[in-house]
Amino acid sequence: MATAATLPTTSAVPRQISRKARRAAWTRRILIGLAFLLTALFLLVPVAVIFQQAFARGVPTFWANITHPETLHAIWLTVLVALIVVPINAFFGLCAAWAIAKFQFRGKKLLIALIELPFSISPIVAGVAYLMVYGSRGIFGPWLEEHGLQVMFALPGIVLVTLFVTCPFIARQVLVLMQSQGVDEEEASLSLGAGGFKTFLYVTLPNLKWALIYGVILCNARAMGEYGAVSVVSGQIRGQTNTLPLQVDLLYHDYNAAGAFAAASVLAVLALITLAVKTIVEIRSRTE
Repeated sequence: MATAATLPTTSAVPRQISRKARRAAWTRRILIGLAFLLTALFLLVPVAVIFQQAFARGVPTFWANITHPETLHAIWLTVLVALIVVPINAFFGLCAAWAIAKFQFRGKKLLIALIELPFSISPIVAGVAYLMVYGSRGIFGPWLEEHGLQVMFALPGIVLVTLFVTCPFIARQVLVLMQSQGVDEEEASLSLGAGGFKTFLYVTLPNLKWALIYGVILCNARAMGEYGAVSVVSGQIRGQTNTLPLQVDLLYHDYNAAGAFAAASVLAVLALITLAVKTIVEIRSRTE
């Protein structure tokens, strides 16, 4: 039998709880402080340096660098590639997610693995692979040259590799939500006489709205920031096939630091806009 000396007194129990609560509060404060400190060191400071260096020589120099014909072309090409790639990936992602989540068929796991393949392959390797397929010495290269079609070192090649590296983003976002929702609502719609397209348009698509928008945002950010694969297939031709990330690298290696940071600031602004839109979408999706 426990003696009275071994039992905690009534006043000791609240003190123990109070000490544990204080330790937990201090642990929480330390972790939060570390999170803010690391965020500032690895994210905020580099972004601040980009803008500081971009305007270091004054606004006129910054504006002259931004409006340089080669930089303007790089900005235009980056936006153009994103405008082509994102809608194609949105259509593909919806179709692939619909097929995987709503139907049973052989090869489903293989299809999922193929969709996720770009996550595990280096963009540089992807660029080289496309070069070996569509380049002048590739599988289809001679046939393309005979018909006057240029894929590599031109816009089509940049679009193809960007499609490859951004392929999983929309499909995975939509697929996870589709799988969690099941097929009950679609089956009910079909039983009431609605066709497949009408069911998709009025039942499935509204449920996927936020996942689709979120995937589009991620896909767009990846498309605009892609460097590795594009650097291989573009040829990095000045004023023709340089996207904005390639232009930043080119200017930096030309010892034009002001121009490089000015171009980088455009990418940083696009990234911040993407982050803001992403945050708004996340908040809106939680409130609905």
